[in-house]
Amino acid sequence: MTCKPPLYMGPEYVKYFSDKTIDEELEKDRRVTWLIEFFANWSPECQSFASVYADLSLKYNCAGLKFGKVDVGRYSEVSKKYKVSTSSLTKQLPSLILFQGGKEVMRRPQIDKKGRAVSWTFSEENIIREFNLNELYQKLKKLPKGRVQDFEPKYENIPEEDASQTQDNGTEKVTPESKKDK
Repeated sequence: MTCKPPLYMGPEYVKYFSDKTIDEELEKDRRVTWLIEFFANWSPECQSFASVYADLSLKYNCAGLKFGKVDVGRYSEVSKKYKVSTSSLTKQLPSLILFQGGKEVMRRPQIDKKGRAVSWTFSEENIIREFNLNELYQKLKKLPKGRVQDFEPKYENIPEEDASQTQDNGTEKVTPESKKDK
C-alpha cells in the first residue's frame, strides 16, 4: 500500500509519534496534557482536518498543553492499543484523544456501546468547546517546572458522556465555560 504525503505543509506545533515514542512521551512528564490526533494519510477526512489541527496547535501549544499526531495507518499496534479503527469504512478517523497524567480522559468521536463512532463535526469551534481548550490553555500555560502534586487532571473519572462538565476539586475554584446546547 502506498500512502500519499500529507497535503498540509504549513506551520504547526505538532510532535509526530511512532508506535514506540507515543507511550514514552505520555509517561515522560505526567504534568503535560496532550491532545493527540490519530490519523491515516489515506483518509480524506484526516487530510481536510490537518490544517484545522495545525491552527489549533499554533494557538494553544504551551508548556503544559502539547499537540501530537500518530499515523495509525502506518502503526497498526497503536490503533489496536488505543482502540481506533483503521477500516476504510470507519468513522473513527480522525480521532482526537486528550491525555492528562498519561491517561486518556476524553476522545472524539465517542464510541457507542456497539463500537460505532458517534457522528461529530471536526470544526475548530467544536474542538475548542468540547476539549475546553481556552480553559486548559489558561491553566496549563503557567505549569510550574517543579512539583507535580498541585496539578489535578480536569477530566479525571468523568464518564464520557459527561466529559463537558467541570468539577470543583476543592483545591481551586473552577469556573465553567458556557456551552452551546447540543
